[in-house]
Amino acid sequence: QVKLVESGGGLVQAGGSLRLSCAASGSIYSINSMGWYRQAPGKQRELVAAATSSGSTNYADSVKGRFTISRDNAKNTVYLQMNSLKPEDTAVYYCYTNFLGIIYWGQGTQVTVSS
Repeated sequence: QVKLVESGGGLVQAGGSLRLSCAASGSIYSINSMGWYRQAPGKQRELVAAATSSGSTNYADSVKGRFTISRDNAKNTVYLQMNSLKPEDTAVYYCYTNFLGIIYWGQGTQVTVSS
């Protein structure tokens, strides 16, 4: 069983920054992909950013140049540095990991950006 614990969400003004963290624990020995999705009210969950264990990254077009994903493989932790936040970034952010072909999700952390 894999457990993901997220932290770092909150309320910030437009133009501000937040850093999300997500730590994976459990009987894990090799994690491939880790990353973040988000879901705004009334919208589908969408991929924000993902990072593989080899260092490859992928971003949604809407966050390119503003968000940076990074990983600490030794700690099975993934981070999302969010800069120049916009009101449209408001959503619940979910951490995920792909371990042996199974997707695990965190509980979600609320990010609210005020205008």
